[in-house]
Amino acid sequence: MKIFLIFFFIFFINLDVHGSSNQKIINHLENINSLQFKFTQKIDNNNIEKGECIILYPKRIFCEYYGIYNKILVSNGKSLVINSDKIKNYYRYPLDKTPLNFILDKKFLISKMTEAENDKDYPFYYVFNFEYENNLIKVFFDKESLELMGWETKDIYQNLIQTFLSDININIEVEEKIFSIQKYIN
Repeated sequence: MKIFLIFFFIFFINLDVHGSSNQKIINHLENINSLQFKFTQKIDNNNIEKGECIILYPKRIFCEYYGIYNKILVSNGKSLVINSDKIKNYYRYPLDKTPLNFILDKKFLISKMTEAENDKDYPFYYVFNFEYENNLIKVFFDKESLELMGWETKDIYQNLIQTFLSDININIEVEEKIFSIQKYIN
């Protein structure tokens, strides 16, 4: 009987810890309308890119990459455009065909976090793994600040993309015109 009571007690403590950390992150996310941050992005552990982004929920992002090619990534909530001097043109994708569609959808993240369990293999982050429409998504939150710290996905070419955020500012004022893709497809 004592073993049963100990198991019962430990089981419910673990449920409460899981539920409370998820709920704290959800509460924090619900109060965020925009993010500005610097990022480091690893592509298949070979290529590293850095830059700055602004996210405006839902589903809008503008990123400028550091480097000689003036790379820009922008989404207006429907399309995703990548343009740079290196490609001499632009790539345009339907946003809903990319994993960013889920990362940029705060309501989706919140709905998935209500049922997800924290991956215990990461000592400094709360890490949640989602699978949705054949997309595997791993999302990282700081255990202290509860801030979104990054994500891991595969791009449309099946390259593993790890994105890590730093210098995060939340609820900044954002001019909507930066998410206009017309400027980057001409």
